[in-house]
Amino acid sequence: MKFDPDSTAVVVVDVQNGFCHPDGSLYSPASEEAVADVTEVVSAARDAGASVVYTRDVHPPEQFEGNHYYDEFDRWGEHVLEDSWDAELHADLDVREEDHVVEKHTYDAFYRTGLEGHLDTHKIDDLLVCGTLANVCVLHTAGSAGLRDYRPVLVEDALGYIEEDHKEYAIAHSDFLFGELTTKDEIEFE
Repeated sequence: MKFDPDSTAVVVVDVQNGFCHPDGSLYSPASEEAVADVTEVVSAARDAGASVVYTRDVHPPEQFEGNHYYDEFDRWGEHVLEDSWDAELHADLDVREEDHVVEKHTYDAFYRTGLEGHLDTHKIDDLLVCGTLANVCVLHTAGSAGLRDYRPVLVEDALGYIEEDHKEYAIAHSDFLFGELTTKDEIEFE
């Protein structure tokens, strides 16, 4: 699958200590295993001159107080709290000054963030989406990208998950409804 590096960004979703480190609050071994695959995708994109975006899921401790329905702490327990080690990007990532880091407070990296403005400013059309969790933040971010007329392409061998069937669901849903799929080895920059 070919991509123009001038109009492509790798979007690395939530590769953070809380999800990808054994001491993290929502640690998953498959998310930890995905870190090396994600860094491989980022390295190839960087070598070609494509943009790199990292998202960080961050929650102020009081974020869900008084909410009528939406409460991630009720669903998952407290996780990636603001200013915590848990919320930091994983140490194995090669985050550089020219990369864009988006702090988000929901599953969707576009919801009430500056991500869309950043992509539009840099004339980005295609998004190679990788990271964790495949069926949660990756899927919601990719779907939201598609609704905004970006081309979301999930890198299926660079996704973290809790259960294998969660990953399979995300891949099948993305392929069916809004996006495309690729693997690390199929990515070509022209």
